Amino acid sequence: MSNTLLLDSLTFRNAYLLMRHGHSEANRQGRIISSPARGVDSFGLSARGQTEVGETLAAWRWARPTRVVHSDFLRTTQTAARVAEYFGVAPTRDAGLRERGFDELEGGEDARYADVWAWDAVDAGHERFGVESVDTVAERMVAVMRGLERRHEGEVVLLVSHGDPLQILLAALAGVDLRHHRDRPPLQPAEVVSVL
Repeated sequence: MSNTLLLDSLTFRNAYLLMRHGHSEANRQGRIISSPARGVDSFGLSARGQTEVGETLAAWRWARPTRVVHSDFLRTTQTAARVAEYFGVAPTRDAGLRERGFDELEGGEDARYADVWAWDAVDAGHERFGVESVDTVAERMVAVMRGLERRHEGEVVLLVSHGDPLQILLAALAGVDLRHHRDRPPLQPAEVVSVL
């Protein structure tokens, strides 16, 4: 597969904001939680994460979202619920925004992310440790945007997702070689960026 994702056929009719979930219980424990079996119903926001989301809302400087779409993991669901309530919109779940799957590393120490990222820099299609490839993550994240583009126009869409998928999406949107998705500074918990 190519190291970049071609977006030529995607014409944007909406504006997009990307938001990483607030600090989570998985972050607090230093664990990798990427499996829906664990992440959808547990490992939500920590107390610190709740505070971070509140601080982001209090200092909001981006366009007002008219639509909030989020991963179905608990940490993103809780983040999106706070944002959606603040702006008076109904949040929508989309499994396409889920955390990157880390398979064999599931439940282990988050220091192991570095092992995966080292291989990412060599091959965006690798699946070492059973991980979901960068290519696959990019395709599913862009597919979410394509679906939104087909269904909506003139909206400000906030996508609430996870660190790695958002890094990969930003690289894809910028037309950057996906092997270099870690070159950009990572989004911090509860951080928002505007794209398009």
